[in-house]
Amino acid sequence: MATDLDTQPRAQKSRFFGYLLIGVIALVLLGAFTLLQRRSQYQALAKETEAATIPTVAIIHPTTESPDEGLVLPGSMQAYVESPIYARTNGYLKKWYRDIGSRVRQGELLADIDTPEVDQQLSQARADLETSKANANLSRITATRYEELIKTDGVSKQEVDNAAGDYAAKQAIVASSQANVRRLEELESFKHIYAPFSGVITRRNVDIGTLVNAGNGGSSQQLFFLSQTDPMRVYVNVPESAAPSIRPGLVAGLELTQFPGRKFQGKVVRTAESIDLNSRTLLTEVDVPNKSGELLPGGYAQVHLDVKIIGQRLQVPVNALLFRSEGLRAIAVDSNHQLHFRPLTIGRDYGITLEVLQGLNASDWIVLNPADSLDDGQHVNVKEVAAQTGAPPAGAASPAAAPSPPSGTKK
Repeated sequence: MATDLDTQPRAQKSRFFGYLLIGVIALVLLGAFTLLQRRSQYQALAKETEAATIPTVAIIHPTTESPDEGLVLPGSMQAYVESPIYARTNGYLKKWYRDIGSRVRQGELLADIDTPEVDQQLSQARADLETSKANANLSRITATRYEELIKTDGVSKQEVDNAAGDYAAKQAIVASSQANVRRLEELESFKHIYAPFSGVITRRNVDIGTLVNAGNGGSSQQLFFLSQTDPMRVYVNVPESAAPSIRPGLVAGLELTQFPGRKFQGKVVRTAESIDLNSRTLLTEVDVPNKSGELLPGGYAQVHLDVKIIGQRLQVPVNALLFRSEGLRAIAVDSNHQLHFRPLTIGRDYGITLEVLQGLNASDWIVLNPADSLDDGQHVNVKEVAAQTGAPPAGAASPAAAPSPPSGTKK
């Protein structure tokens, strides 16, 4: 039989192994818990990493324009008639009588040119004319005498013919001298510069003592630049879609930033009757009365044409467009947050916004500031932003009520 001394070590060993087993089990449980915790952390990190790879884009709706608005186009104003004035003779500018801003009438003297060489040539030509007339008169007298002498056989027939031929030649020399005198008289008359039509002097490029050369030698040889500013021409490029509505007599109005609240009335007088192949527009001329001279050549104006546009017209900001090799594109986002590239047909350019004729609907969500790295069919996160209100044309309506953004949109 085992004694009490033998049972005590056994009991201690049993307790020791029990404690050891409990410790091992605790370590196993702790390790399993740690592994599970790390696994969940890895899964969360993977999800976050995957979510971070999906780009987030800002989306907006196209802006709907008012259907009752007339056609509004940018235009540049030009003088009805404008012409550079050159010299037709050589010399030095003796005096000028009208400066920039002067309103002149047709035939009014603008400047005088000192032409001493032409004056001397004219004097010489007139002296040559007198000489040729004297020679012609002598030949006439000789021919007349020979005609009388041949009746009495005082001269031969050959001498009579020679005298008549010499007289005819001297008459031709007189005619040539007269033509030369008239040429030089006309050339000398060009030393007086007259206004070819009524208008306003917009440029004066010469001063007293300036050497003037005859002919059109470029802008440096222009003496004056004369413009007729009443009426004023305004040229606009009408989109092809509105070209059938443009006709002579159509009412047009001009709005200028320097005259807020005012509209200058005019009308369409002619069109090019041809669509430009590059811009797909119809060149149209609008004439506007300008008796007060308030409209200035070279100015910018918004031209309102009384044309009713049929169909819906949309506007998009220029930073919602993507320029690709295949053409202009906008990126639409569907309800599944997938991207779709839309080819666009552009109408009018308002500066920070463009008119879209085809390619979009008012209910579409389009990407603002699209990155070049985006691809068709790519999945994205979306964030709605407020519609940009830049500088819509006069009379344009506010954005129409649009459907809610795609589900999951961040605001």
